[in-house]
Amino acid sequence: MLHISNSVTIPEQEIELRFIRARGAGGQNVNKVASAVHLRFDISASSLPERIKSRLLGLNDSRINKDGILVLKAQQFRSQEKNREDALQRLFDIISRATRQQKKRRPTRPGKTAKQKRLDGKKKRGQLKTARKRVQY
Repeated sequence: MLHISNSVTIPEQEIELRFIRARGAGGQNVNKVASAVHLRFDISASSLPERIKSRLLGLNDSRINKDGILVLKAQQFRSQEKNREDALQRLFDIISRATRQQKKRRPTRPGKTAKQKRLDGKKKRGQLKTARKRVQY
C-alpha cells in the first residue's frame, strides 16, 4: 500500500513495476543487472477519488500519456531497491501535489500610492536623461 494521505491510499496491485537495464556509465554492472525501474500507473483505472483523477489527468506532464497512464523511469541509483523506492517516492509526490487544492488567485489593482510612486520614478528617470543631453546655446 502506498499511503498518500489519511483518506487516500493506492494498493500495490495498481502499480506496475518492471526492472530493466539502466543506461549510461556503470561498468560491467550496467550490462548484467536490471537495476532501473519502469513504473506504470493507470490513473483512470485506479482506486483514487474522481477529483484527484481529474486533476492528475489535467496536469500538463509529459510523463502522462494520452491513455492516462503515468510512466516513471528511475535509474539514478545502482541498486534495484533504491531505484524502486525512488520511483514510488516520485509517484507519491505527483499524486500528493494533485490532492492539494491551490488557492484561487484574486486579481488586484495597484493602489494610488503605488501608481504615484511609479510615475514619480519615470519622471525622475526622464529628467536624468534630459540632463545628459548637450546644452543648446
